Amino acid sequence: MTQSSPTFTIAEVGPAAQRIVANIEHVIAGKYDVIRLGVTVLLAEGHLLIEDVPGVGKTTFAKPSLVPSTARSAAIHALTPDLLPAM
Repeated sequence: MTQSSPTFTIAEVGPAAQRIVANIEHVIAGKYDVIRLGVTVLLAEGHLLIEDVPGVGKTTFAKPSLVPSTARSAAIHALTPDLLPAM
């Protein structure tokens, strides 16, 4: 048996997304555009590739803040230069 997704009206999506963004901003400060993009991708059931320098909170954003905010599962794949094949 498959689990059905909750149904939202267009009028409900905006406020729900704002609540998710506000919840994540309690954990990650100063990355509003990244958080908003992440929530947009999540609501669209898409995939998100986060690229940035080490130590700016990519994993903190993805795993403990974005996933619990929506009760969904996620897989995180860290692709660092030492894991990539030599050229």
